[in-house]
Amino acid sequence: MSKMNRWTLKGALMACLLWAVAAAQALTLDQALGMAVGEGDARLAALSQAVAQGDDRTAAYLQALADDVVKVSKGQVLVVRDGQGTDPVTGQAMPVPAEAEDVVLNNRLRGEIDTALAALKLFSADVKVRRAAALSLLKEPDIGRRPVLEKALAHEKDLAVQSLVRQALAAAVLGSEMPKDRWLAARELAASRQPEILLLLNQQLAQEAEPAVKQEIQQALAQVQDSLRWGERLGTLFTGASLGSILLLVALGLAITYGLMGVINMAHGELIMIGAYATYVVQTLFRAHWPQAFDAYLLVALPVAFLSSALVGAVMERSVIRHLYGRPLETLLATWGISLVLMQGVRSLFGAQNVGVENPSWMSGSLQLLPNLQLPWNRVLIVLFALAVLVGVTLLIAKTRLGLFVRGVTQNRPMASCMGVNTARIDTSAFALGSGMAGLAGCALSQVGNVGPDLGQSYIVDAFMVVVLGGVGQLAGTVYAALGLGLANKLLEGWTGAVLAKIAVLVFIIVFIQKRPQGIFAMKGREA
Repeated sequence: MSKMNRWTLKGALMACLLWAVAAAQALTLDQALGMAVGEGDARLAALSQAVAQGDDRTAAYLQALADDVVKVSKGQVLVVRDGQGTDPVTGQAMPVPAEAEDVVLNNRLRGEIDTALAALKLFSADVKVRRAAALSLLKEPDIGRRPVLEKALAHEKDLAVQSLVRQALAAAVLGSEMPKDRWLAARELAASRQPEILLLLNQQLAQEAEPAVKQEIQQALAQVQDSLRWGERLGTLFTGASLGSILLLVALGLAITYGLMGVINMAHGELIMIGAYATYVVQTLFRAHWPQAFDAYLLVALPVAFLSSALVGAVMERSVIRHLYGRPLETLLATWGISLVLMQGVRSLFGAQNVGVENPSWMSGSLQLLPNLQLPWNRVLIVLFALAVLVGVTLLIAKTRLGLFVRGVTQNRPMASCMGVNTARIDTSAFALGSGMAGLAGCALSQVGNVGPDLGQSYIVDAFMVVVLGGVGQLAGTVYAALGLGLANKLLEGWTGAVLAKIAVLVFIIVFIQKRPQGIFAMKGREA
């Protein structure tokens, strides 16, 4: 059957949707049986006639056909779910005969059933269901759906859904044989902000022979691209801010251990890894023992990740690093060796393969702001979490007794000791705090990717770049540097690609440090 003939047949079959909305007839046995058995065209005709009535039983029966749970026996049709038979016409329970046979659907009929289900949803009382149905039909345009879309447009009262139905109708009519219809459809689609319209218009442009229609399609393409450009820009900015928030979480702990204490901790990445694996362990325990409370596992994992990394950091400081203060090269080599030990220990406990950490349900999905702009909830919440951690660290350093002691010891250790401050204990507490911050970063990173022994190695260089660029010992500089590097990376990636963008950012940092070795924010006065 030719393409034109198929469209003509489908248009004729769907045309009866225009009559019978007012008719309150329910699904009949002849229609149910006609859709279940017989030749393809006859089954399509029965399908079209039943859909035109638009009642709930028809929708339920079509869904049963799509789910392959319909059987026939001696002129009787029944829906069988969980071994229980139901009459699709009356809704009454009925026994399932032993000789009942499954209804077989070919691909063509399945496609028409899907179309019919979407068409029925256009008349749902729920505006969200109608909107989803209109979007579905917009993404899969077909000239055969023109009658049902015209009928839905005539009955739709919600302006937003009405606009989507109008666009879906234009997308369907774009495949019409009439040049005027195609011209009008292209003009209507010019106002669309749906990304799928670009592909549809490009496909039609490639095969369009009518000059006037071709020009209208080109103008529509330009307008749709302009309307989508802001979504792309905002998406790039959000992606950069998301990367910046991750870099901020990673670098905050290093800003304490390196920026305030002067310790070049090459094991900082492994402390991040420990936090991520602590999250994985908590997830595993919840899945095994408290599956009904699985969505709350992340709230428990946060303090566990912090304490796990803080404990490891405290042991590192008390056993190795406390003997190496003022000797940066030895500190670098010692912490590098510790990082290798930690990685091998994790490989021995959990294996060398990555492990998956599942998002809680409240972190799944995305926030739809524009047709071409979706913000994943896990990324949005990580940005908010990074801001919360930043506020907490700032208040801790500036307003608490521990923060006062840390600032005093890092600025003038002998004077702090003379004032009765236990500098050794403060060193351990500060290093444990920085390590715990790394654990929080690992917990957050587990929600956006796989967790493996090499997780920390991917971020250690970026973390040092953030701290050095922002200014050693300056939390404000760390914030500016993290967000700046995140945005710069994502903006440059669109022009140069990921590798060249990384190189460009590194070159910029080298040049910047050459001109301003103290970073964005320099220490002043006695602090220097």
